[in-house]
Amino acid sequence: MAVAAQNENDLDLSSMERQFQRVDLTLFGRFMLANRQEFPCQVINMSPGSAGLIAPSSGEVGERVIAYVDHLGRLEGKILRRFDGGFAMSVNATERKRDKLAAKLTWLANRHELNLAEDRRHERITPRQREAEIRLEDGRAYRARIIDLSLSGAAIELTVRPAIGTVLWVGNMRGRVVRHFEDGVAVEFAVVQNRDSLERFLIGMPQE
Repeated sequence: MAVAAQNENDLDLSSMERQFQRVDLTLFGRFMLANRQEFPCQVINMSPGSAGLIAPSSGEVGERVIAYVDHLGRLEGKILRRFDGGFAMSVNATERKRDKLAAKLTWLANRHELNLAEDRRHERITPRQREAEIRLEDGRAYRARIIDLSLSGAAIELTVRPAIGTVLWVGNMRGRVVRHFEDGVAVEFAVVQNRDSLERFLIGMPQE
């Protein structure tokens, strides 16, 4: 019975993959299973109808799952199949929402190749108070120096070198490492900040 159920769900997934083109990308987020347990996740490929996620835990095939993904927001569906290190889920959406999701996925997949990274569209500033705390998901914290800052990212002088894709917090702003340079890392924020939140962050920095 388990094999039959697995084969049936593989057929469901294949049908979705034929209907919607899947793109490779890297997006971070969290997901919740039916028992309300939450886990971090990383989307590695996605279409308007389904997504592949790397995750530390997985539910059962057919189980309802709700994911909150950077740049995309809330996604709801069910687990279609499990694989080593993660699972594939369906994405429930209206036709209108699928069209919007398809456009967003295309932009996200191509933005770095087309030199359209969000931080290039925003003015960078050099704060007078440059000291900040950088925190990783495992709780480790480091003192860092802000080189420059924009509404969507920051260049940070840092003694450690987290891998590209590492999720971290600059103060209370969540982001991920997108580039390395000689003295530190470039961080892209998960959500484009507004000027008020950026100003509050700058005011809240500890004094030198």
